[in-house]
Amino acid sequence: MSSKFIRYSTIVTSVFLLVSCSGLKEPVAEKEVLPTPQIIPLPLNSSWNNGTYKVPETNTICFNEGGKRTAVWLQKLLNSANLNAQFSETNNTDCGNWKIVKDESLDLLLGDEGYILDIRNNGVTLKGATDAGLFYAIQTLRQFFPAGIEQNSLSNAEIKLRMGHIEDRPQYSWRGTMVDVARSFFGLEYLKRHVDRMALYKLNRLHLHLTDDQGWRIEIKSKPKLTGVASKGSVTDGNSGYLSQEDYKELQDYALARNIIIIPEIDMPGHIYSALLAYPELNCAENANINPKKALPPDLFEGYDVGWSRFCLEKPETYDFVSEVIGELASITKGPWIHMGGDEIEDPRYKEFVVKADSIIHTYNKISIGWEEVTQTKVSDDFISQEWNGDTESVMEDVKVIESMCANFYLDHGNTADQKNTATWCKKDGLSLQDVYGFSTDNPHVIGVEAPVWTEFVLNNESMDDRFWPRAAAVAEVGWTPEAKRNFNDFIKRLPEHGKRLSQMGVHFFPSPEVKWDSTEKTREVKSVFYNFNPEK
Repeated sequence: MSSKFIRYSTIVTSVFLLVSCSGLKEPVAEKEVLPTPQIIPLPLNSSWNNGTYKVPETNTICFNEGGKRTAVWLQKLLNSANLNAQFSETNNTDCGNWKIVKDESLDLLLGDEGYILDIRNNGVTLKGATDAGLFYAIQTLRQFFPAGIEQNSLSNAEIKLRMGHIEDRPQYSWRGTMVDVARSFFGLEYLKRHVDRMALYKLNRLHLHLTDDQGWRIEIKSKPKLTGVASKGSVTDGNSGYLSQEDYKELQDYALARNIIIIPEIDMPGHIYSALLAYPELNCAENANINPKKALPPDLFEGYDVGWSRFCLEKPETYDFVSEVIGELASITKGPWIHMGGDEIEDPRYKEFVVKADSIIHTYNKISIGWEEVTQTKVSDDFISQEWNGDTESVMEDVKVIESMCANFYLDHGNTADQKNTATWCKKDGLSLQDVYGFSTDNPHVIGVEAPVWTEFVLNNESMDDRFWPRAAAVAEVGWTPEAKRNFNDFIKRLPEHGKRLSQMGVHFFPSPEVKWDSTEKTREVKSVFYNFNPEK
């Protein structure tokens, strides 16, 4: 027997023994290398391997104690891709190809909202210290899947995931949007869809501007005229209506399941004509608190002007009204905050009012938020200032700040200079994607960012969509990703994939000219993976 044949036989035998002993416990990764997933917001740290994990048709989800809620979200995601996914109830994270590890000791590494996502040749592992962090791991994983998953249209499609490792946590705790439902009303169904879109991009605060001169949008049962009378108005050609307390509770529960907290705003002591219309006894003699008299009870106000209505601050009845409204609102609000408004008003009793209003909010065990003008006087130490123009001379030190600077975040302004029916007062040439993404601050007291859409000119769902998207995705990245890691050119290279996903979700987003969009993609039926999904059922 030749030495060449002996060497060949030895090699074959060695390979056979190696395979037999291993039992092929570690599947060989496919050599195909997929493109890097275009994740928004950009993770803090990520590394990618030259391998692909092909998701099998049948999957087992394993989780330790506390991981069941995340497992339900994950099962819904996989089932929407037409993959079979079953739970293992053994509290053993080594039993399947999907592993969920909830570990409170990871708090030091990941904080309240961070996560680890690990994709290897034998499956996927999700780790986090909290349900919120694990939920965000699911949202990142969702962006690995083809956009068609949003329409549940992936039948017969092979699902392949780029192998890699992500370790992620947010820069700011407050990453929000604001919907003005007072000037033109947007109801429960639209707000729920907006919540779903926010959750995809890890936005976690939804501020509702519930009252203004044109309309009152939240049911206060002790003050029935607020909905019986004051909810009937809107801006010209806008929508009237209100959220019942049941609607409001349903929206909060829906949002909280997605780690989003609702912040209700009762704007006062100005921007208050709708309440003065419903309860004229809150006015001063001869309506002296309405100046100029853009409208008088019993007429509705349909215009756009601001700064002309205010409570009669000399009347004790005003504070009784405020206390009743805030008390009832606090009793149905699950989050810790109530927004007291406080902008665009001049009155000699203004400072006295905001101090009393802040005290009333605290009486009902809530924390006050107000527009930056409130900090002209000393209110409670835990007060949060929402900065929108930067012109206020604050007397408060170390006050927490939400950045909503109009030149960066007022998304009612046009996406471009020539977009019709948009606000222009803050920035005449519109608010481009780069204007939003380019926000920067060195204020150590900033807790986050929030992008409002005011609705003087936003009268339907499509208009609301194209004001928020894709600019809200830029808001999300500004809020999540440290400034040192952000790069606008990289961001707009990732956006085309998200245009496909937004289209699949039925979002009428604005095709920002900075981005090379896929022009063949058309907006589909309004739908998404998790719309109307309740992990508790």
